[in-house]
Amino acid sequence: MAKTNYMRLKGSQNLRLRLLLSTLSSTPIIIDDIRADDTWPGLRPHEISLLRLIERPLIVLGLFGKKPLSIRLKGITNDSKDPSVDTFRSTTLQILKRFGVPAEGLELKIESRGVPPKGGGEVILSVPIVRDSLTAVNWIDEGMVKRIRGVSFSTRVSVQFENTVIHSSRGIFNRLLPDVHIFTDHKAGVQAGNSPGYGVSLVAETTSGCYISADTVVSYARKEETADMEDDEKMDLKPPEDVGVEIASALLGEIEQGGVVDSTHQGLLFLLCAFCPQDVSKIRVGKLSPYGIETLRHIRDFLGVKFAIKPDPSTGTVILKCVGCGLKNLSRKVS
Repeated sequence: MAKTNYMRLKGSQNLRLRLLLSTLSSTPIIIDDIRADDTWPGLRPHEISLLRLIERPLIVLGLFGKKPLSIRLKGITNDSKDPSVDTFRSTTLQILKRFGVPAEGLELKIESRGVPPKGGGEVILSVPIVRDSLTAVNWIDEGMVKRIRGVSFSTRVSVQFENTVIHSSRGIFNRLLPDVHIFTDHKAGVQAGNSPGYGVSLVAETTSGCYISADTVVSYARKEETADMEDDEKMDLKPPEDVGVEIASALLGEIEQGGVVDSTHQGLLFLLCAFCPQDVSKIRVGKLSPYGIETLRHIRDFLGVKFAIKPDPSTGTVILKCVGCGLKNLSRKVS
C-alpha cells in the first residue's frame, strides 16, 4: 500500500479555508499546534463539528457536487466575525454569477435570524452545480456607484433601532447620490432567534455590475469576549445613531479603496479565479487584506496556482492575473 503524503500545517488560523482547499485539491493535511499556547488548547466546541467549520465555504464545495445542494443551516446569521446572511445574499451570490455559476437554483432564504451569543437563526441555502468548470474572467472595470441598497434588521429590540440606523446612514449617503433605499426586517417571536440585537447590511452597485458591501451587527457579546467586562458593560448596546454613521463610513471607505469587490470578498474572488480553467483571469482589487494575502499563499501551496501582482499607482488599486488550475466537476452524472 502506498504511503500517504500529508501536508503539515500549524495553528488555528484559516481552518475553514484549509479544509476547503484540502477537500477540493484532494490533499491530506495534518494541523499541529492548534492554540498550543492557550489555557484550553485545541479546537473550540463550534469547530468540532465539520459542518459548522465549512458552512461558509459550503457554497464553493456545492458547486462541484454530484447534484444541486439544498441545506438548512441553524445558528448565528448575523455577527461581527463574518459577512452577514444579507451580504451573502446581495453580494456573494452576485460574484459567483460572474464566474458562470447558474442563477437558477442559487438562493439563500432567511427563515429566522440569530445573533450572538445564543443564535437561533435558520436559513436555507440552495447551490446549483457547475456543469463542467467555472468561467475565467477579465474583471477590472469598477464603474461608478449608481445606487445603494440595504437591509436593516432587529431581533427582540424595538423597531426604532432600525429606523434610527437608517436615518443616520441616509443622512450621509443622500449628500452624494439620490438613489438610496434601505429596507427594514423586524423579527418577532420564533423568527427573532434567542438573543436581542440589531444591524444593517449595505451594498453599493456600480455601473459595471460590481457589488461593494459592508455590514455590522450590535448584540450582546459572546462569553469569551466579556470575561473581563463588568455586568453593566455587558448589557449596553451601541447607540443606533452611531451605528448608522459608522456603517455608512465603512461602505464609503470600501468604495474609496477601489476594486471590483470589497475587502471581505477578496479571498473568495482569488479562490474562484484559481479554480477556473487553465485560462488567464485578470482582476482588480483595492489594498490587499490580510485574509486575502493568506488566501493567495494557501492557493499557491494547495493548488500550485501563483498570481502575478501589479500595483496600479494611478488608482491605488492592485491588478492580479493567474492561470487557473482547471478544476472540473468530475462527480456530476454524465448522460
